[in-house]
Amino acid sequence: MQKGLIALAIGAFTIGMTEFVMMGILPDLAASLKISIPEAGHFISAYALGVVVGAPFLTVMLQNKPPKTALIVLAAWIMVFNSLSAVANDYWSLLILRFLSGLPHGTFFGIGAVVAGKLAKEGKTAQAIAVMFSGLTIANVVGVPLGTYIGHYIDWRITFCIVGVIGLLTIVSIIYWLPKFESNENSSFKKDLAIFKRVDLWLVLAIAIIGTGGFFSWYSYIAPLFTEVSKFDAGAVTYLMVVAGLGMTFGNFLGGKLSDTYSPLMATIGLLIGMCIVLMLLTFVADNQITVTVMTFVIGAVAFAIVAPVQIMMMQSAKGAEILGSSISPAAMNAGNALGAYLAGIPLTMGYGYTSPDWVGFALAFVGILIALALFFHRKQKETTLITCKA
Repeated sequence: MQKGLIALAIGAFTIGMTEFVMMGILPDLAASLKISIPEAGHFISAYALGVVVGAPFLTVMLQNKPPKTALIVLAAWIMVFNSLSAVANDYWSLLILRFLSGLPHGTFFGIGAVVAGKLAKEGKTAQAIAVMFSGLTIANVVGVPLGTYIGHYIDWRITFCIVGVIGLLTIVSIIYWLPKFESNENSSFKKDLAIFKRVDLWLVLAIAIIGTGGFFSWYSYIAPLFTEVSKFDAGAVTYLMVVAGLGMTFGNFLGGKLSDTYSPLMATIGLLIGMCIVLMLLTFVADNQITVTVMTFVIGAVAFAIVAPVQIMMMQSAKGAEILGSSISPAAMNAGNALGAYLAGIPLTMGYGYTSPDWVGFALAFVGILIALALFFHRKQKETTLITCKA
């Protein structure tokens, strides 16, 4: 495996740990800052909002820089603001720092995906991108459970310090392992904005936001689901996060394989259908510890298998402005993160149980299927029109 891809995967590990560890330490944060669990869920949404805002903004700022330089700047940003999160002493300071920590997320993955494509062998683009995203999923196997354990038994502040250290490792690995690529001097943000006139792109964005929101409805409140419904001890959440991470890792590579073998759109439709099924099933078996453990692996796998095909569809829809398109794809997924966490919190504040977020997730994934079908028929219509015009 090329060292350049490993460097990108380390950066993805850092991002994955800081994004997803919040779900594991949510009860601990709430207790430490003396706020409710739904209020602590706002930290998840704040990070996601940072991703949404930062993706286009930082892409504009860095799109004409050499990719290696841009990635170093982004990794430094991740390191600094996650380290500062460790010293937050109240709700508002941590909320702001989580927003700032999320700003470089989308642009890092956007530039990283384009670089991974350049490093890939012929016909293996999706699998190369999956290697980069493997860092994010491995974070859910190692980093998130470790951070959850430390956050629960020692101090959640140390968790953010660890993220800062891994951010420093990302900078070093990019400097020494990532090849140099020329900057795109001809890139123009005004010209790139033309991609937003494409119906395809908006439909892919909607799939990423609403479809993946189904996963985040479940994952945002996974810790209280385990402890309050499945009746696991709080300490067992660490090990269950490992199970979720293993599922995500498996799903990530599965998604890359499906995308290179079949149509990314057809893979996405099938996976969204699968997400609806497993989220619905979970609501009926959540009180059984063995079954809920199996479902945790399966849901993680199905959800993360969607990442690679959606990323490929976004790059295809943004042809000519791949970096911008690729960066707004993670931003869209994090909009789904914010949307899922927010909507899933509503039934909780109304007094419903911790399986209610799973029904919210089911509904969002179902809407994602409808949008994906709309994209399928839109493309069919375009193909028919093109054939008719040629005839």
